[in-house]
Amino acid sequence: MNKPHAVVPDVALESLDKDDPDLPASRPVSVQSVPEIPEYLRKVYTWAYLTPAYSRYLDTSLVVSAILWGNMNRLMRAGFSEFEPGQSVLQPACVYGSFSAHLAARLQPGGHLHVTDVAANQVEACRAKLTDYPNSLVGFADAAHPRDRDYDGVCCFFLLHEVPEDYKRRIVDSLLAATRPGGKTVFVDYHGPHWAHPLRPIMIVVWRLLEPYAIALSKNEIRSYASKDLADAFTWRKETYFGGLYQKVVAERRP
Repeated sequence: MNKPHAVVPDVALESLDKDDPDLPASRPVSVQSVPEIPEYLRKVYTWAYLTPAYSRYLDTSLVVSAILWGNMNRLMRAGFSEFEPGQSVLQPACVYGSFSAHLAARLQPGGHLHVTDVAANQVEACRAKLTDYPNSLVGFADAAHPRDRDYDGVCCFFLLHEVPEDYKRRIVDSLLAATRPGGKTVFVDYHGPHWAHPLRPIMIVVWRLLEPYAIALSKNEIRSYASKDLADAFTWRKETYFGGLYQKVVAERRP
């Protein structure tokens, strides 16, 4: 669904102050600001995220729904339900399909959506989807890199399963640290399906062949990737869906 995020050269993160009057999503991409694509992204996910022909095919709601076994709308609603109009929310990776547009709409009126990614083609595609949402801004940033601001909420939708274990830890800490007191960090991703789930054998094969970093989420709690000090600053809750194949984890920062 998303793509791995590794350390990239320092790139100025576009401001998204809560009182910004205008947040156009379709700003041009500067050649100088395009970060280097990490090696493991090229090795594992070039076909899915860096090849324009495949990206155009995959970047449709129909394909995304099929990949998620018909659960796309249910899982999107699960994530959106944690946020309210007027909030500022970070989406730390571009997502195929209509996810970003629905989230931007959810935050209206008065809210802001900030979407970031490391791949230029994904940033451009997301900007095109959000041109009708002046409350949104799309730019470059690494999900594992500390933010220069904080947010009322963070919505991490199907990102963790596509990054190695060390990046999972760095991303979780980065997103928790970017959440204001009283705010929420929401993770929607894969989970370990029930042992009798009819799709379990299929998903294990898919993960091993196409998503080598995903199977860890069937064994480890998302909270376990957070450093202890940050984890203890939040209250945690988890819901599972579709026989345990998917999960929503909500970390709410104590006031």
